Amino acid sequence: MEVDIVANGGSDPHLLLRENPSIHIHEMKSVQLTGISKISGALTLLLKAAIQFIILIWYLYFKIPRPDVFIVQNPPSVPTLAAVKLASWLRGAKFIVDWHNFGYTLLGLSHGRSHIIVKIYFWFEKHFGRMADGAFCVTKAMKHELDQKWGINATVLYDQSPEFFHPASLTEKHELFSRLRNSICSDMGNDDCISVDKEAEDRNTTVFTSRIDGEVLLKPNRPALVVSSTSWTPDEDFSILLEAALMYDRRVAATLGEDDSMDEGKLWIDIKNGKQFVYPRLLFIITGKGPDRKKYEEQIKRLKLRRVAFRTMWLASEDYPVLLGSADLGVSLHTSSSGLDLPMKVVDMFGCGLPVCAASFSCIDELVKINSNGLLFSTSSELADELMMLFKGFPEECSDLKSLKVGALNTGSSSKWSTEWERHALPLVNQ
Repeated sequence: MEVDIVANGGSDPHLLLRENPSIHIHEMKSVQLTGISKISGALTLLLKAAIQFIILIWYLYFKIPRPDVFIVQNPPSVPTLAAVKLASWLRGAKFIVDWHNFGYTLLGLSHGRSHIIVKIYFWFEKHFGRMADGAFCVTKAMKHELDQKWGINATVLYDQSPEFFHPASLTEKHELFSRLRNSICSDMGNDDCISVDKEAEDRNTTVFTSRIDGEVLLKPNRPALVVSSTSWTPDEDFSILLEAALMYDRRVAATLGEDDSMDEGKLWIDIKNGKQFVYPRLLFIITGKGPDRKKYEEQIKRLKLRRVAFRTMWLASEDYPVLLGSADLGVSLHTSSSGLDLPMKVVDMFGCGLPVCAASFSCIDELVKINSNGLLFSTSSELADELMMLFKGFPEECSDLKSLKVGALNTGSSSKWSTEWERHALPLVNQ
């Protein structure tokens, strides 16, 4: 098939998409109405929707070849569903909605479900969603909701990771950590247990790896690497992770009998020189862009931590899968505005064989199986307990973490995106 992608710009897709001769990417400009937004929020929303509608029609009717099928990911619903419905009618094409969540529930996070704008959005989303010729959705729970309350018969199409999400080799890990050396070793305002590892002069050594006589080895006293990706939005409570990290730090100190007067600098030098403890240092790498990022970065700077450090960064689309494949644990804070969608980041983590601690909500058990490929938590204390349990004895004696890693590998290898598409999506598209 020839595929035309019409989307807002912002970051480059993966190289495999950009170089595929059958995929044609049409990048739209984002609509910015900063001046008007200071005067009236409602007027800004209406104007933005109207401008986006015109831009979409221009691309869908004039800029791309006539397709057999339009597939639109929802949300956002306004004005996308109306624009695609009109374009499909004008061009004699079919119209399929790929339901990843509900737009009105996301809008309700900032305005409240009873707000008139949210109610109008709900009507719009339901009305135009029912006008589609077919539908996909990401969970069985969402399929039931669409069927019972919206009158839409959707095919469950679980997200699966593409082939380039896989466990990283030792060489891939070393090369990634070498590329990220400055970002990892540069602290976020205060010295910490990771910045002490500054070894910029030695290109054969990173915080995690060493290259000796051409062979890459993992350091026995390396920190445990925990990765979380976030859009820094209200449907992910990042403060839970900060509180859990602080609790881990305090509980390890209490378990090891360390008092508050202990010299952190000496501890970090001891760790750097090879001293090992029953609980490791933790490095949290948080990837993503979004509105709340600066707020939480300021909170991180105020934390006084001995064995925990944070780094926030935005990675190239080719580096992100390697980071997941190099990590020891993934954390998902996604709780879903509707309670009916699943975090795609967890799917990618499983593709890389990375076990997950995920925030618990109604249908997360369709993806995360407790004590098989991950664990669930509802509070920061529960997450701290899980970190203590999983990383005790790291890197060699952490049997619970190793068991979850096997389960994550099995989950990631059991089904890939191409298989899921051919089994569940392609029949509907062909029809």
